[in-house]
Amino acid sequence: MASDLGTLELAHKFVKAHVRAGDVCIDATCGRGRDTALLCELAGPSGKVLAFDIQPAAIDATKALLAARGYENAEVILTSHAQMGEYAEAGSVAAVMFNFGWLPGGDHNIFTLPESSLAALEQALRLLKPGGVVSMCIYYGRNNGYAERDALLAAVARLDPERFTVLRTEFVNRTGEPPIAVFIIKE
Repeated sequence: MASDLGTLELAHKFVKAHVRAGDVCIDATCGRGRDTALLCELAGPSGKVLAFDIQPAAIDATKALLAARGYENAEVILTSHAQMGEYAEAGSVAAVMFNFGWLPGGDHNIFTLPESSLAALEQALRLLKPGGVVSMCIYYGRNNGYAERDALLAAVARLDPERFTVLRTEFVNRTGEPPIAVFIIKE
């Protein structure tokens, strides 16, 4: 559990350093809504947050958390993260957050897949404004194996260094399969 919290804490600190009031942000995999709530707080009432998930349980949990916290600046959408490009304009988004893998506390037989995740990453990079960021927490192993992790890491390694700065962080002293955090800044 500590490795999960460490990865999320890193992602939240990274995003907090880049999102300002009035920004448009995306939670590509809203899960239980924690990242969506953070983005709503950072973007403020003048900003907008789009949150996506394919699981009704994730949509319900996110909506409940936002309502409990009084956030009204989010649109929570039941669809694949690969469809985010239909909801925002290219060059308009300050931050996109991903948690690849499975819904925390949910059915581990339902998880993100390499094909849709790569399409979503492509969309995210197109939607970012200059100085915009992507935060990726990659959970792997269990039922979803390693294919998505490997595909995502290969894709970010190929990004044009003139257009994107990519940082990959790993917990090297933790056992098992600790999540990997990847941070991207669009130049």
